[in-house]
Amino acid sequence: MDEALAHRDPAGTGPVEDIGLVKRLLAGEEQAYLDLVRSLHGGLLRFAMSFVSDRSVAEEVVQETWLGVLNGLAAFEGRSSLKTWIYRILMNRARTRAVREARVISFASLAGSESENEPAVEPERFAASGRWTDPPHSWSLDTPETILLRAETHDFLKKAIEELLPKQRAVIVLRDIEGMNPEDVCNILEISETNQRVLLHRARSRVRKLLEQHLSV
Repeated sequence: MDEALAHRDPAGTGPVEDIGLVKRLLAGEEQAYLDLVRSLHGGLLRFAMSFVSDRSVAEEVVQETWLGVLNGLAAFEGRSSLKTWIYRILMNRARTRAVREARVISFASLAGSESENEPAVEPERFAASGRWTDPPHSWSLDTPETILLRAETHDFLKKAIEELLPKQRAVIVLRDIEGMNPEDVCNILEISETNQRVLLHRARSRVRKLLEQHLSV
């Protein structure tokens, strides 16, 4: 998440601030609602795209989510952050919509679609000692050439994430694009910390592999 945006995120400041924000929203304070939408709408849309492939459908899911927020706000008890609560609403709306649109969505139904024994990185890239024989290339050199490459590969990275398996895509979007902590991700997706960690590792490894292949062409 953009650092400046994160500082203005009215739904990610903590339980005390969340309760204050909820009170402002329930009081009908328009600016509070506009600030909330401005800070979360883009992230919600990206997350919705983890469940439905059509952007127009994702937009509709986000709109349904905001309606759900307004209708359910009085029931918010602060057991999680307001942001996490809103993302949970979106996930439920997206799952329902995806089933309606005949798209596979339920994490439970996908249990057999991702092998837990599948290596995140090809075994042949390691020597018998366990050291890399073909190590990942460094991405940290900020030369004009690498900066240009980063700009040129932005769309490629987006496409690589879109092609991940659904569970991996949802986790990497929340962790690496939206900047959420592991606990919130587990809360939103209703998965264990171990599962979250494995999914994130596999997603990052897959994206890195595709990017390495892309840059070596």
